[in-house]
Amino acid sequence: MTSVQDPAAAGAALDAAAGRMRALAAGLPRPDGVAVFASVYLAVTDEVRVRLAAGGFADRTAAAGLAADFAGRFLAAVDDAAAGRRPPACWRPLFQARRHRGVHPLQFALAGINAHIGYDLPLAVVASCRTLGREPEDAEGDFERVGELLVRLEERIREQLMPGPDLLDVADPLTHFAGAWSLERARDAAWAAARVLWRLRGLPEVGEEFTERLDQSVGLVSRCVLVPLRGACDG
Repeated sequence: MTSVQDPAAAGAALDAAAGRMRALAAGLPRPDGVAVFASVYLAVTDEVRVRLAAGGFADRTAAAGLAADFAGRFLAAVDDAAAGRRPPACWRPLFQARRHRGVHPLQFALAGINAHIGYDLPLAVVASCRTLGREPEDAEGDFERVGELLVRLEERIREQLMPGPDLLDVADPLTHFAGAWSLERARDAAWAAARVLWRLRGLPEVGEEFTERLDQSVGLVSRCVLVPLRGACDG
């Protein structure tokens, strides 16, 4: 992961991550679940890059490093899956179901957001604080700014990926899934998890167990989100 102490390096890493996401979104078949999430996440990354360039974060160094570390965790999971290694448990449902024709693109997007927010984000916050020697509370303002971008993006995702009136047989279960999962609640849980992990840094065995359980529980939610829906459109 990129050191957050070097904002130029973090910015370059974020640019590189955006390029990789763009390549994933363009290079994979359109219905592929990883391509769906990469396209979604690219929009967030580009918005963060614009905000960074415009001075939209209180601490540009911390924000750039957090964003670079955060993006790198998704791409590391992609690399693990491509190399035949086991990615974190939270990401496995997406990679396993990525070509299932009964899973709607909205489900892929929500499962990816769930894994990335629920697991990757708290780990990225803790890694950034360790590198900078700061408390999580020092990064809370920029965490909230990123969260605001994600909430607006989630709204656009739901609008763009929900099926039209000609697919009402799909829309009913999709509405249930989309309504049952909340990005705001996931973001709040991620912040709480980051604070717990920070407090556990002096107890490595307990921290490792907490991290493993967090990974598994977030993965369980993703697996539920990705239950195939009979009659889902081809994407």
